[in-house]
Amino acid sequence: MGNPVQHSKSPWIHARFAALTGQAMEYGKRLIPLDGFPAAVREFIAEGGRGCNITVPFKFQAASLVSHRTARAALADACNILRFDGEIISGDNTDGIGLVLDLQDNAGVPLAGRDLLLVGAGGAAAGVLGPLLEARPRRVVVANRTLAKAQSLVLRHATLAAANEVELEATTLEGVRGAFDVMVNGTATSLEGVAVPVPAGVLKPRALAYDMMYGPAAASFLRWAAEHGAIGRDGLGMLVEQAAEAFHVWRGVRPPSAQVLGELRAELERA
Repeated sequence: MGNPVQHSKSPWIHARFAALTGQAMEYGKRLIPLDGFPAAVREFIAEGGRGCNITVPFKFQAASLVSHRTARAALADACNILRFDGEIISGDNTDGIGLVLDLQDNAGVPLAGRDLLLVGAGGAAAGVLGPLLEARPRRVVVANRTLAKAQSLVLRHATLAAANEVELEATTLEGVRGAFDVMVNGTATSLEGVAVPVPAGVLKPRALAYDMMYGPAAASFLRWAAEHGAIGRDGLGMLVEQAAEAFHVWRGVRPPSAQVLGELRAELERA
């Protein structure tokens, strides 16, 4: 469920997970009116729905609907998956573990001891900050157009940052200082077709510039990264890894995410 949602490859991913693990599953996508998310969830439950993924811009709303939320969803105050058991709505957030797995396992970029810039403080950024801190980078800066929103996110994660000995700070987009080993774009700028919201000076030579968007939506960001000497990566791996975690939450089965990621990249390249 999202708005927009037509670009989503989640139905393809979950169909492959189901086929490869021998699970019966029907998974589609729904475009939800911006003012209609709670009603859409209730309607889906009434139809017999058992769970759903949530994408922009409804992740914060999803967290407010749940009867129970996991620790990682509570820390993010945002949910990207819901599970329905009778009248009980359970919420979780698998975005962060999906991102960390893609960065460290698929892209081969260890985060420990690195300087990391997280751009944005919305639902996507909120979902990934906790797992990023648990990977123990040296420093994480959250940069957002509205400083108060970044500060709120940083304050909520201050205890976790201290426990993992990570320097954590908030700033405006214009106030970013220094250069970073890893930049993660957690804004919707790529989806909206607008410019990257920070200057190229934030990138160290051969830095990893990561966009949570994927496919054509991420193309301009990847060009920007290449033009400025960075290694660009889109969010397709994050999408597959967070979906694998969601599938496990719903079905108790761990699907072969690496295989499905390879198949999906090949499918997109053919397209």
